[in-house]
Amino acid sequence: MKNNTDHLKESWRLQAGTVIRNFKKRGIDGIYCESRADAVLEICRHIPAGSLVGLGGSETIIESGLLDALRKMNLRLLDRYKEGVSKEEINEMRLQGLLSDIFIMSSNAVSADGRLVNIDGTGNRAAALIFGPKKVIVLAGMNKVAPGLDAAIARARNVAATANSLRVGVDTPCSHTGFCQDPHCHPPQRICCQLVVTESCMTPGRIRVVLVGEDLGY
Repeated sequence: MKNNTDHLKESWRLQAGTVIRNFKKRGIDGIYCESRADAVLEICRHIPAGSLVGLGGSETIIESGLLDALRKMNLRLLDRYKEGVSKEEINEMRLQGLLSDIFIMSSNAVSADGRLVNIDGTGNRAAALIFGPKKVIVLAGMNKVAPGLDAAIARARNVAATANSLRVGVDTPCSHTGFCQDPHCHPPQRICCQLVVTESCMTPGRIRVVLVGEDLGY
């Protein structure tokens, strides 16, 4: 007899198949991996030795074990997470990442019809997704898949942005209520400065999304 976890996994497999088919219509490559370990192997095998690899800010990249795996490879890794790195060094890595061979990031939400939704503060992650790096790899747990665009945007605002506000310790309205209070949120505390919806990719194969049958990141 199947347990609740089995049914959830089966549901995620079905959902991933739908999303990946819709990615294809939009010029985006997609693949589904059952586990984070499989996803890390899948991503690493697509990164040639010596590549300049940029990283978007992402709890998923850390939580999945991908960052540890990348550090063991023969890469020019723009490692914004290494111990002792300064703000100035991180900003320089952000700039270099826009010209990287491969840029790796997660997505705040993915709609069932194949659109990527991201909310950024600095904007380097969204910028790299849009233009610059030769290849972009997006790693996302199936917890980030939403049934439509409106639900994906709501997830990005009310789940991802709220959790990130608490993580970085900014005094935003959502850090008190748990929900987006957009009209009442302003710089310099506000971290939701850009809302980017990726509808499609003009360069076939430039964006590759690796969906994982696990709950990962925000």
